[in-house]
Amino acid sequence: MKVSIIGTVGLPAKYGGFETLVNHLTINLADQFEITVYCSGKAYTNQVKTYNGAKLKYINLNANGVQSVLYDIISIFKSLKNSDVLLVLGVSGCIVLPFIKLISKNKVIVNIDGLEWKRVKWGGFAKKFLKFSEKIAVKNADIIVADNKVIQDYVFSEYNIKTQLIAYGGDHVQKEKISDKLISSYPFLNEKYCFKVCRIEPENNVKMILDAFSTLPNRIIVMIGNWNNSEYGQILKKTYSDFNNIFLMDPIYNQQTLNQIRSNCHIYVHGHSAGGTNPSIVEAMSLELPIFSFGVNYNKESTQYAAKYFNNKLELKNLLTTINDIELIEIGKAMKKNASKLYNWSDISKKYSELF
Repeated sequence: MKVSIIGTVGLPAKYGGFETLVNHLTINLADQFEITVYCSGKAYTNQVKTYNGAKLKYINLNANGVQSVLYDIISIFKSLKNSDVLLVLGVSGCIVLPFIKLISKNKVIVNIDGLEWKRVKWGGFAKKFLKFSEKIAVKNADIIVADNKVIQDYVFSEYNIKTQLIAYGGDHVQKEKISDKLISSYPFLNEKYCFKVCRIEPENNVKMILDAFSTLPNRIIVMIGNWNNSEYGQILKKTYSDFNNIFLMDPIYNQQTLNQIRSNCHIYVHGHSAGGTNPSIVEAMSLELPIFSFGVNYNKESTQYAAKYFNNKLELKNLLTTINDIELIEIGKAMKKNASKLYNWSDISKKYSELF
């Protein structure tokens, strides 16, 4: 059976939950299916033809932003001749699905991701377009995948359509000791520090978290993100870089270095307010990190209601000043237990295999 995977930046995976998903699907399923992954030609100067046993095909457009719609649509059309099943990740190109169903017999599986149209970064037209694309995807796909029970419940209540619940894995990350070389570069890693990695966007509550830590000089926060990609990020970096307990780092693409910093933190702070099961929270759970999470229902469901939750700056400050190390150890154990049960790539790959 031939399977085409559409909607990611591509392989080898860099940042991104969908890219990590595709990486592990190809690792685990390339011996069962003939897999083709569509990749952004703009993102890869070295365009290899195969990876993890999958074929790679390149579309010379960006996979994110405005071009993502055309990128996905072209990928869908190109995949029709060479596929039995299309796995479409995200809904931005799904406006063509009614036409696809008329001209082909290909089966279409769509993972709708989070509720993309709710994200703060989109303007009014973009939100309406993404909501419309979501509706078209749900109504025309053969199977809809939701990565979080809250998303699954939403699709049923909004469209009266049942979905398959398949989350992301987190067991690809490993605890690692911080090297002496890394400590010499970043001496604050010798201290007890809190940690967060994310895209620097308003919906990830970056400002709220930095506001809280700016009033707690004895609590260190290390935050990694794409500060220079937006005016929002640049303003935050300029505002908070002078605090002695706040360390704002640029993206780290070396997985080993990132894991060293992340897996040795005292507390993992998760501020995401949109989306379904965020890969970063799943990875933190797999690393047995105690998690303080923004208290939206997606995050509570992902952590099985066993983390600590905050809804504003004062609640986060209160958690940071009242929690003790014994409680943190117990939270970390609960996170690891739930991650081992729910978020392992072997089981997730089997679920996708059954769908294919």
